[in-house]
Amino acid sequence: MSKILVALVALITCINLYAMPLPKQEAVPGGVAIINLGSAKPDQVMYNKQRVMTALIDRDWHAIVGIPLTVKPGQEQLTVEVAGKTLPVEFEVKDKAYKTQRLTIKNKRKVNPYKDDMPRILSDKERINRALSTFSEQLPNNMLLHQPVEGRYSSPFGLRRYFNDQPRKPHSGLDIAAPEGTPIQAAESGIVVETGDYFFNGKTIFIDHGQGLVTMYCHLSSIDVANGQVVTRGEKIGEVGQTGRVTGAHLHWSVSLNHALVDPLLFMSVE
Repeated sequence: MSKILVALVALITCINLYAMPLPKQEAVPGGVAIINLGSAKPDQVMYNKQRVMTALIDRDWHAIVGIPLTVKPGQEQLTVEVAGKTLPVEFEVKDKAYKTQRLTIKNKRKVNPYKDDMPRILSDKERINRALSTFSEQLPNNMLLHQPVEGRYSSPFGLRRYFNDQPRKPHSGLDIAAPEGTPIQAAESGIVVETGDYFFNGKTIFIDHGQGLVTMYCHLSSIDVANGQVVTRGEKIGEVGQTGRVTGAHLHWSVSLNHALVDPLLFMSVE
């Protein structure tokens, strides 16, 4: 093999490997698994009835899988459609212990809603699930994300939460404390698929980055983008607030992959 051909093969390998920077792999509840599927391009990969992102990495196709916080440690299974066949591909999920957090919410209605609040809450849930289940064919430009606001990490992902001593769902995002009015930037380029003012999440923005990667920005004081708008990485999309169920001004930032809310720190880039 000539030196030129060797160099070309090495260049192609590097392009495949580094064309889209990937998140850190941590196959735990709330984490990410990166699974080698072989050299044949899959037609579709499914997990938990959701489509899964696939990417060509170093000449093999890989599934980049978000693992829900509710998954128990053990064997999980993908369904891979390739070359006219449907094949199971198993992967292991390991255990991870998350800490407990107890918060006092002054507005008790945000802990125990009134009966009249339920239609709005159910409508909110439907809209949020629809936004988080978005799947567009284009791969993200980058899966190492830009931190949307500067500030202290006030509540990490995965905390087992108690509001006014009542157990609630684990914390499904990263809370970043910052003064009200602090600009919030898009974590990556994409399309705004939903905005709204929700009972628990307050003013919120959802951005689709491609192939099931969606970011969510909650408790805003203002929203500066509209549904269907194309945004670029680092572009201002809103401002920090304390709308919805909060104890103070902060951004609740969530990352969803194949409709599984996963740890944003696995996607953090150093910029």
